[in-house]
Amino acid sequence: MTAPVLAAAIEGVGLWTPQAPSWDAYRALLSGDPAPAAATRPAPALLPANERRRAPDTVLVALEAAQAACTDAGRDPSALPSVFVSTYGDLAITENLCETLASSPLDVSPTRFHNSVHNAAAGYWTIGTGAMAPATAISAGFAMGLLEAAAQLATGAGAVLLVGYDGNAPGLMRQVAPTEGLLGGALVLAAPSPGRTTVSLALVDGEAPPAPTAVAAGNAMAPMLALFEALAREGEVALLPAGPDRVLRVEFSRG
Repeated sequence: MTAPVLAAAIEGVGLWTPQAPSWDAYRALLSGDPAPAAATRPAPALLPANERRRAPDTVLVALEAAQAACTDAGRDPSALPSVFVSTYGDLAITENLCETLASSPLDVSPTRFHNSVHNAAAGYWTIGTGAMAPATAISAGFAMGLLEAAAQLATGAGAVLLVGYDGNAPGLMRQVAPTEGLLGGALVLAAPSPGRTTVSLALVDGEAPPAPTAVAAGNAMAPMLALFEALAREGEVALLPAGPDRVLRVEFSRG
């Protein structure tokens, strides 16, 4: 069974993971060039230094990738509606809050609490950029975020920023929500136009292949790298998991 097709042009790309802390570094890594020195923590320039220190790594990686995609697209970040998608949000903060509530509930940190909500990255983004356009936060895989962004384009949005990210699960959380490392990827999508790489999206029955492992192996958002790898290698198709026995088929055409 196949769902109706949606389409979008890719205007800008951003990527951050410790092994490849930029889209250019990721493409170089795939082409066999020496790996860059491993990065430790993203430092998105749109946040003041004190905000960068307080923000969790999941927020930082989401904003770093988002800012890079907007720069690549030549788009004003403040003018774009956005879709932020994360499988788990920030599990390190979730675990800390659970431990604190179990042992000393009056000691819950207000800063950790406001960073625990699933739309934390979207909130930091809209504040940091001054964006007044709608921001959507989804708890899912990248395929669902891609469909949401494409649906917004189909219903009249001129362009949409899509950001996917996940972080590391510590301690007990890893037993129920396994994810490792830090990964953020972003696309600026617009209506198809001549000269742009266009993706056509269709939900189909099937099972997606394992996620690429060149970087971010074990991260919950790693399946999105099938799309980024196909884009870097000028492939024709990428398959993203979209639920039990369902796949989002992404077909590329290049102007």
